[in-house]
Amino acid sequence: MKNDKLSLSNKDIVLQTAAALFLTKGYLMTSMDEIVALSKVSKTNIYYHYKSKEELLLAIIDQLVSHYEQRITRVLAQDMSIPAKLERLFQILTEDHEQDDCVGGCPFLTLYTQTSNSSLEARAKIRTFFDKQLQVVEKLLEEGIAKKELSQDLPVRQTAALIVTSIEGALFLTKVSDNPMLVQNLFQSLTSVLK
Repeated sequence: MKNDKLSLSNKDIVLQTAAALFLTKGYLMTSMDEIVALSKVSKTNIYYHYKSKEELLLAIIDQLVSHYEQRITRVLAQDMSIPAKLERLFQILTEDHEQDDCVGGCPFLTLYTQTSNSSLEARAKIRTFFDKQLQVVEKLLEEGIAKKELSQDLPVRQTAALIVTSIEGALFLTKVSDNPMLVQNLFQSLTSVLK
């Protein structure tokens, strides 16, 4: 771990430390002093890169969004059936969370619920991420219907909403109930709806 920290800039170390604390302890429950102590980066250096705790939160959200969007874009570009793309998308949106100790099961849900109503920019970034996920799923469903790989009777918008909200709900309930089978069984259930 020390070798990893030596190769990272102070800015990256702070971002990594803050992200871990915000996701496992909660944004509201994490102080800048705690980030200083765990990252071993001076408060002055932290404030040089991030003018406030909320600015640090925004950088973490941007990093998470970028991480997921890059992975999703790679899947969409692959030459595979629409059901296979949907399965891979499902895996991307759920697999990282099985190892993480996010308070709310999903990093976006965790960060959203931990920010105050006055954190408009943070909430807007998270909302935009979910809006894009809905659009991606809608597009995949439309393509699957056009290619006759999915049921011709699917209401696209409603089914996309069902898929995205089911994933988020399953991540949260998996965390609450400590039952990973909820997420594991969800894709099989969704697959039967799509046929």
